[in-house]
Amino acid sequence: MPVHRDQNPEAPTEATEGVAFTKRDGSLPPEQPPGPRAAEPAAADRDRGQSTGRQRLLAGLWPPRVSRAQLTVALLLFVLGLGLAIQVRSTSDNSALRGARQEDLVRILDELDSRTERLEDEKRTLEGQRAELESSSDQAEEARRQTQQKEQQLGILAGTVAAQGPGIGLTIEDAAGAVEPDMLLDAIQELRAAGAEAIQVNGNRVVADTYFTGTAGNVEVDGKTISAPYRFKVIGKPQDLEPALNIPGGVVQTLEKEQATVAVERSEKIVVDALRPAKQPDYARSSAQ
Repeated sequence: MPVHRDQNPEAPTEATEGVAFTKRDGSLPPEQPPGPRAAEPAAADRDRGQSTGRQRLLAGLWPPRVSRAQLTVALLLFVLGLGLAIQVRSTSDNSALRGARQEDLVRILDELDSRTERLEDEKRTLEGQRAELESSSDQAEEARRQTQQKEQQLGILAGTVAAQGPGIGLTIEDAAGAVEPDMLLDAIQELRAAGAEAIQVNGNRVVADTYFTGTAGNVEVDGKTISAPYRFKVIGKPQDLEPALNIPGGVVQTLEKEQATVAVERSEKIVVDALRPAKQPDYARSSAQ
């Protein structure tokens, strides 16, 4: 039986596996897209490239490399943040003054001006003493005179010498028995800050080491019990002492919240005559000896 051959000139001839088919005219057929096996090596190479990129990124970020310029900028930003935090806190601390009345603000400013003036006077006094000591023909006598004057001043501060001068009288009535010892101590500290030079409370001289203990209605000063009314005798400039007690949120307002009655009276002559015994130090000695 005769064999019929395909007469289609475009039909390719069969070749073995792995050899491309060719047309009868000798040209190659169009390139076929790669199969799944050809795509797998490309994906593996891409994953390997991504892994290598991550490793390079991590190597660049850690450990961190900080330059001097970056460290300087970080330090400046820290200082700036700290300054802003302090400013915000200071502003919040002064918020109590925002609600104060105009006359109260004027009184506070007057008190600050008085304190400044008092410090300036003290500075001028010390400068004058130094000038007198330097210009005196008998410097030994001038030094002795200034020493005696200083001894009197220290005696007043130590409570071993009586004193008199202008000041105020402060009386606190405590009918409810609600005045605590720390409230009286606050009054003492406020008066000292306003320039009080000598203070006594119910016959007890107040000095640097004076302490208040006890409870409301049973207050003790240096271990001695005192009872209401609490009477303060204070020597100092009355124009400074009285406003210091009446500032907003100050001593007077605090005591009035406890239903206490506070009376402040200015006087041109206040006598502070309660004395404390002079103490001889056990260990301290003058360096001039």
